[in-house]
Amino acid sequence: MAGKEDLKLLGLLVSPFVIRVRMALSMKGLNYEYVEEDLFNKSELLLKLNPVHKKVPVLIHNGKPICESLVILQYVDELFTGRAILPTDPYERATARFWAAYIEDKLCPAWIGILKAKAEEERAEKVKETLAAIEHVEVAFAKCSNGNVFFGGDSIGYLDIVLGSFLFWFEALRRMYGLEIINTSKTPLLAAWAERFGGSVEAKEVVPEADKAVQYANKLHAAAAVKLVSSE
Repeated sequence: MAGKEDLKLLGLLVSPFVIRVRMALSMKGLNYEYVEEDLFNKSELLLKLNPVHKKVPVLIHNGKPICESLVILQYVDELFTGRAILPTDPYERATARFWAAYIEDKLCPAWIGILKAKAEEERAEKVKETLAAIEHVEVAFAKCSNGNVFFGGDSIGYLDIVLGSFLFWFEALRRMYGLEIINTSKTPLLAAWAERFGGSVEAKEVVPEADKAVQYANKLHAAAAVKLVSSE
């Protein structure tokens, strides 16, 4: 798409969903204004532009808001020229969308549930769900990559962004609970892929250190504890 574009992104440094959008915008070579949100004190702009979910990311393109990371990724890929994010082949594109939906619907709530769990029994169940889901994604990598180094082939693509955005949080969970979600024994293909993804230029540009995720998790836990005490 030609011409000057007015792009603004409402985000959060440690949000994997925001990281997805930042990676996509960078891969397309697009300039944009980034606005860091405080989700403990949401801005009027965020509440106005995403009144349904009241969450980041929100991409504002020429004054029009687009919400939800997977929707934004596809929007950016369809609208702007340059490096393709989704596969160009219709079948491969449909397969990528299927596995992105699986990651979003199964893996994502499972690992986030580990963070939110209030009791060890609940956390153990979420760990079980997470490990079961990642084993399915291991199989998906074998099929989608066709022997290449990334889901997207020789370079990072749609599924790499979708799953790769979680990796620094997986490391945070390892530091907090001693849990290895991706490891060389049970998910060797993903373990090798994760090393390549983490070392890529695309990831290094926008993915924060796991320490930032640990700090944010502690902040969430502290806020939850205060809320619990205040409700008693």
